[in-house]
Amino acid sequence: MFIQTEPTPNPATLKFLPGRAVMGRGSVDFRSPEEAAASPLAQALFAIEGVTGVFLGADFITVAKGDEADWQVLKPEILGAIMDHFTSGRPAVTAAAGTGESQAAEDDDDIVSQIKELLDTRVRPAVAQDGGDIIFRGFRDGVVFLHMQGACSGCPSSTATLRHGIENMLRHYVPEVVAVEPVD
Repeated sequence: MFIQTEPTPNPATLKFLPGRAVMGRGSVDFRSPEEAAASPLAQALFAIEGVTGVFLGADFITVAKGDEADWQVLKPEILGAIMDHFTSGRPAVTAAAGTGESQAAEDDDDIVSQIKELLDTRVRPAVAQDGGDIIFRGFRDGVVFLHMQGACSGCPSSTATLRHGIENMLRHYVPEVVAVEPVD
């Protein structure tokens, strides 16, 4: 098994590409070992000293490290844990962990459906390339509320991505949008 790694815009995260499906659909973000109870893969990664976050995407894993940790030390341990996990045949997630799906619901109005469609087709694929995901959390009084996950959470360039990229694109296609705000 060959696992590729890619840097992300966030220096505290690294993206791992195992060459096979991780989640298949959706994504899940674990910010602590306690949150990772439903994921044998995330549990194995949190067992490595210095790992502070695990994000599982469709075909990638993004791992966050603490300030004191060094990628030169962590990377081989993370690669080993990922390889062990996939060769064991265990699933990445055993229970229905909250996936980052933002599919349009039947009760969404036209504006919210349009926003979700744009996020799913134009924004999420680009954000996934950087090792993260973006989740729609609401639309109120012209403001779109989004939650950044994975490498995008805490990334120094995430504010610029929200303001200059996502907000401008949404305002162009959906005139009712006046601003985009991040939420935790």
